[in-house]
Amino acid sequence: MTRQRESKTQQRSRRIRVLIADDESLIRMDLREMLTNLGYLVVGEAPDARTAVNMAREVRPDVVIMDIRFEGDDFDGIDAARVLMEERIAPVLLLSAYSDKELIQRAKEAGVMGYLVKPFREADLPPAIEVAMANFAEWLRLEEEAANLKEALETRKLVERAKGILMDRHGLSEAEAFRRIQKMSMDNRRPMKEVAEAIILAHEVSKGKG
Repeated sequence: MTRQRESKTQQRSRRIRVLIADDESLIRMDLREMLTNLGYLVVGEAPDARTAVNMAREVRPDVVIMDIRFEGDDFDGIDAARVLMEERIAPVLLLSAYSDKELIQRAKEAGVMGYLVKPFREADLPPAIEVAMANFAEWLRLEEEAANLKEALETRKLVERAKGILMDRHGLSEAEAFRRIQKMSMDNRRPMKEVAEAIILAHEVSKGKG
C-alpha cells in the first residue's frame, strides 16, 4: 500500500519541472540528486541569480529553487524572485542558511512563494514545492480576477457614457440606449466595450467638426 502511494506521488512529481540555482556546485549536485530521487525533473542548473532568471525565461520551469545569496554578486535570489514574479514565469522557493527578519521581509515583498532554511532533508522538499506552486497558482488567479474586474469596470463606464450620448442625440430612454448598444454589439460581433468606444469617438469627432 505504501509503495503504491509513493509510486503515485512520484508519477505526479515527475511532471514538475524544476530549475536549481546555487553558487556551490556540491549543493546543486545534492539538490539534483534529491529531486531526481523524488521523481522531479531538473530542467536546468544555474551558478548565479542572473543566469537563473535568463534560464527560467527559456525553459519555463514549474518552480525555481534558488539560494538567497550568491558570493560576490549584488543581484541575489530575492532580486531574481522579484523579476520572475513580475514576468509571471514561475514561483521561487528560496534556500538559505539565514533566517533573519530583514531577509524574510524582503522575500515577502518580492513575492517569494516559499522558504527553506539550510540544512534541509529530502523529505522537506515535496511539501515546500507543493505550497510554493499552490501559492503561485492562487496569486495568478487573483491577478486575473483583478484584471477582469478592472476590465468590467472600464466597460461599464464606457457603456454608461455611450448610453448618455445616444439618449441626448436620439431622445432614447436609458433602456432603449442600452438595447441599441447591445444590438450593435451582436450585429457587428464586437464587444460592447468596443461599440461604446466607437460611439464616444464618433461623438467627439462630430463635436470637433461642429
